[in-house]
Amino acid sequence: MSEDIFERNKDLGEILRQVSGQLRSSLGNIYTAMENLAPPELREEDSKVDRNAAVLSQSYYRILRLTENLEEAAYLGRPGASVLQRGDIAHLCWKTAEDARHLANILGLKLEYNGLESRHIILMDSRRIKRLIMNLLSNAFKFTPSGGTVTMELQIEREWVKLNVSDTGCGIPAELRDTIFNRYLLTDRLDPPPHGLGLGLAICRQVAWEHGGSLLLTYTEVGKGTTMTVSLPNTRERFVDMESEPQMPIRPNTFNETLKELSDALPREAFAKPYMD
Repeated sequence: MSEDIFERNKDLGEILRQVSGQLRSSLGNIYTAMENLAPPELREEDSKVDRNAAVLSQSYYRILRLTENLEEAAYLGRPGASVLQRGDIAHLCWKTAEDARHLANILGLKLEYNGLESRHIILMDSRRIKRLIMNLLSNAFKFTPSGGTVTMELQIEREWVKLNVSDTGCGIPAELRDTIFNRYLLTDRLDPPPHGLGLGLAICRQVAWEHGGSLLLTYTEVGKGTTMTVSLPNTRERFVDMESEPQMPIRPNTFNETLKELSDALPREAFAKPYMD
């Protein structure tokens, strides 16, 4: 990993963790108040309440996602955030695609999955790998117009497990291709709201690096689409020491993780009561 602002100023990491913690505390109160003001049974009975609650829910999930990205950003360039354990990468990829498919349909997109039919066990941090995949899907959803296709393809190539996430979207202009992994440092190139701070791909690359792997832009053409490729070591044995730094806290998943991770890419309708279930 190349040196960046988070390595040069370690105090910034602590600030980001504190900001993230304070935001989480406030978000917990907001979620509780929202549930009390618009309980599920009232949302089912009153369409106006459901529409207003959908706006609140979407905003809540977007801020929660941003909060988690800020916490992840505190660890950019540092080892120790991933906890590697034996996990089924084939099932994880298939289940992630299944969870996201109906949300792709809301956007008028087709989500395809081409992967292994049997189990395939590797050492990985399942929680963080799922966030990585969801982040790549979110980008693909955002930049692919209705009628397009997003494809996930899982392959085994000897010592590597490779996941390709491809889309038929707008592609990446030539002048942006060299900076897509550090756009958070280039304020003039950030996506407009609600597309985030440019941290997503940097965090994805960090997660792949912590696993001894990589994340690469393997194809893009303006007007035709983009392919991002995640490569992870095809091993079941511990191969890298991730204990040299304090590990990032693992928090329970008490909310709809799929809606959270895709919240920047989805319309308000996705947060209506029927989809929240």
